[in-house]
Amino acid sequence: MIVEKLLLHVLIVLAPVLSYSFLFEHRKIGRSPYFLGLLYGSAASLCMYFAYYDSSLYWDLRYVPVVLSIFYGGPISGIITIVALMLTRTAMGGETLYLAYIVAVISCAVPFLIYNCFWKSTPKKRVYLSIITGSWPALVQLIILLIYLYFNEDFLGFDQKLVLYIVVFGTIQILAVVFAAVLNESVIERNLMKDEIRRSEKQHTLGELAASIAHEVRNPLTVVKGFLQLMEGEDERHKHYYPLILSELGRAENIISDYLNFAKPEFKKIETFPLPLLVMELSILLNPYALKEGISLTHTIESDAVLTTDRNQLKQALINILKNAVEATPKEGRVSIKLMEEDDSVKIIVRDTGKGMTKEQLARVGSLFFSTKEQGTGLGTMVSTRIIESMGGRVDYTSKLGKGTKVSVTLPLTHLLSRETV
Repeated sequence: MIVEKLLLHVLIVLAPVLSYSFLFEHRKIGRSPYFLGLLYGSAASLCMYFAYYDSSLYWDLRYVPVVLSIFYGGPISGIITIVALMLTRTAMGGETLYLAYIVAVISCAVPFLIYNCFWKSTPKKRVYLSIITGSWPALVQLIILLIYLYFNEDFLGFDQKLVLYIVVFGTIQILAVVFAAVLNESVIERNLMKDEIRRSEKQHTLGELAASIAHEVRNPLTVVKGFLQLMEGEDERHKHYYPLILSELGRAENIISDYLNFAKPEFKKIETFPLPLLVMELSILLNPYALKEGISLTHTIESDAVLTTDRNQLKQALINILKNAVEATPKEGRVSIKLMEEDDSVKIIVRDTGKGMTKEQLARVGSLFFSTKEQGTGLGTMVSTRIIESMGGRVDYTSKLGKGTKVSVTLPLTHLLSRETV
């Protein structure tokens, strides 16, 4: 009978995840921590209501929804779930009510403590953490209650039946956490995949549009520039205008080149080169610009990795990222470049102590016509991201308002870029 009851609890535990993924995923309420807290709180209360009573103990999975709500719904969701659980337990009453409060405090402290560590982990590690943390409340609950029963005159000892119940309970508890965690991770992965598909479609459309416009505009600009250069030495009256006109035409050409580079990055010269040398070159190149702005630029090298790709394109992408960091940092601020290895990839991390970005701004980084600079177009960031992605890498942004921004450029060491792959 205990198996049937606990399997019912597994369905109750999975209900919030299934409800969210099938009914509320595309609605605003589905992203609310308060709504998720109510879902998981209801699941915890139902587990207690349908608990299996035997051997002087209540067998249920009440703490699995608590752990899941803290990890996947956030602290607010977790607090709501805990409140719902404690209200239900208080309504049920009983001699061991004070023990329930002690178990709740000890059990729920751990998920809150490792919440930040949880979201810094990979999806696979998050599942493992969910299993360990999900088993922790049940272990605490059993230990405290068994200690209480041991000193109780009615306790008859650890018979074979009680040991069997503990084994069954522990096994089903772990299965419930595994199923729920894997479902949550699949929902997260599906949402990330949808966002990536939407972003790729937008970039493809913008790329085609940018290429067609850039080609059409570049031809007349080249003609105008050529004739102006021919006329520069003949018309002495307007001689002082020519440098300005040619400068602006050059700037227009650079913008068009950026559009073409965004549409389809061209890797003309594939070479093998040491990344530490490139990082040092970037630091030396941009240090005068940073000093002019009153900013300290430093670099740290923790890898001797060698990469095979278009060195100039990678250098241009990193220059754009570093210039953005310098321009976003106030005087007496700091910008740092760090080169490090991680598994089969290399990371170039750029940090600044600038104004940072809000969550809304961070979500729009890399979008056309979005920039935190007054006269920025966002094109430089888009081109840099496109170049890195064409090299098989990725660019990740993290930022805190008023504290600065961190840009992580990850490139695979095993990826050998050839002309045929472009």
